[in-house]
Amino acid sequence: MKTLKLTLLFLLMTVLSFGQVSTPEKNALIALFNSTKGDAWQNTWNLQAPVNTWYGVKVVADKVVSLDLDFNNLKGTLPTELGNLIHLQQLSLYRNSISGNIPISLGNLTHLKTLNLGFNRLKGAIPQELTTLASLESLQLFMNDLSGQIPQSIGNLANLKTLELYNNNLTGSIPQSIENLKNLQSLLISSNTLSGQLPSDFSQLKKLKSLSVFDNQLLGPIPQSIGELASLEELVLSNNGFYGDLPSELVKLTKLKTLLIGNNSFQGELAQLGKKFPKLTEFDYENTGKGGALATLDTED
Repeated sequence: MKTLKLTLLFLLMTVLSFGQVSTPEKNALIALFNSTKGDAWQNTWNLQAPVNTWYGVKVVADKVVSLDLDFNNLKGTLPTELGNLIHLQQLSLYRNSISGNIPISLGNLTHLKTLNLGFNRLKGAIPQELTTLASLESLQLFMNDLSGQIPQSIGNLANLKTLELYNNNLTGSIPQSIENLKNLQSLLISSNTLSGQLPSDFSQLKKLKSLSVFDNQLLGPIPQSIGELASLEELVLSNNGFYGDLPSELVKLTKLKTLLIGNNSFQGELAQLGKKFPKLTEFDYENTGKGGALATLDTED
């Protein structure tokens, strides 16, 4: 009987302790619930139940390490208290109706690897504080109403693999510091109002697979260093003000599957360009400038 009582006591203590988190963390989650109409969420929370039972919340060793509320009908603003979830590794609130600004307090989430706030109604600038998140591997803020410039310090995110900022109202030039993102695999910044030229030195972006800048106000020639993007599979430059001959180094992109360069002012016999890339499956050069020669792209058959 004594053994049975001890066993039951142990089980009770386990149940009571499992999923417990610190008061600041729990209050941060409650603040999010209250500020985004939690009662109307697709999958709501029972605030009287243990935190580890709340939908989309992952607790490990009594710490909230992941918050995933994609497609969950969040409506409202993000509370400052989110910055108290200091153990978070993943924060994903994709495809909701969140408005207001991105809290600068997210800069406190030093363990964060994934931040996805895409497809919401966020406005204002991208906080400089996000560029201090040294562990960040994926930053997805696409399809919002963000304005201002891409932070010049974006190049500090040395572990970044994915940067998706497309379909916003971002202005200014592409930060030169993007050249420092050696681990970057996807750079999608299309459909903004970015201006100026492409960064001049792509030599460190050896892992980049997708580069999409279409539908901006970018201009100038394409830098020769684009030939250093040895892993590139998708290059989308359409609907900008690029001009001149394409650099001969372009033919070094032997893994290229998608090449979209239409609605620019490139010169040369662009129709023949598609033959230079053995794996190309999607190619568009229409409505671009004519004239000049493409001799710089000729290679031996």
